Amino acid sequence: MSRKTTSVLRMLEFANHNLRRQDEYATVDFKIGICCMLEDVLHSTNNYSGFTFIDNNNIATGTLGYYSRQYFYSETMTKEAGGHLNAAERRNPPIETITRVPKLDMED
Repeated sequence: MSRKTTSVLRMLEFANHNLRRQDEYATVDFKIGICCMLEDVLHSTNNYSGFTFIDNNNIATGTLGYYSRQYFYSETMTKEAGGHLNAAERRNPPIETITRVPKLDMED
């Protein structure tokens, strides 16, 4: 049986993407599942840094607005992302960042 892993950063970005969704399939139950799963992963890996609501005018507990949120990157994930906290920006960096050589942090 093969074993595969994924990064916490990738999970966070995937969750944030799906929590922004507003289509008919992005229901309260769908978003509750994402929040529960992601919070467990973030807490168990010491990467939980809180979240913000997408619309502060729609945050009544248990509503779709309450679960429409974005989780923050931890300091560790920010370093892993190379300072670019947007997946699209990391995949298509501005020209001036392409030639920059990242500093390796050997201390952990």
